[in-house]
Amino acid sequence: MQGNPLKKFILYGTSGCHLCELAHEMIVAQQPQTAGIELVEVDISESETLFARYGLIIPVLRHPDDRELNWPFSARLLRDFLAS
Repeated sequence: MQGNPLKKFILYGTSGCHLCELAHEMIVAQQPQTAGIELVEVDISESETLFARYGLIIPVLRHPDDRELNWPFSARLLRDFLAS
């Protein structure tokens, strides 16, 4: 019997982005709520399409159901978003 699959969240950002690093730290700090979550970090600078979409608003966290949480977000808002 297999367990529940991980919920895949995507964090859009880019290297050298202080806010992106802060968002990542906030997500990691949400333990144990993040136990069932796979976090994939995507560097938007590697895609013209992603850069055009997210370049001015990163970091952005995308939920598996395609909802997005744009920066700035509080720890409480993040926790609720991860749990939903």
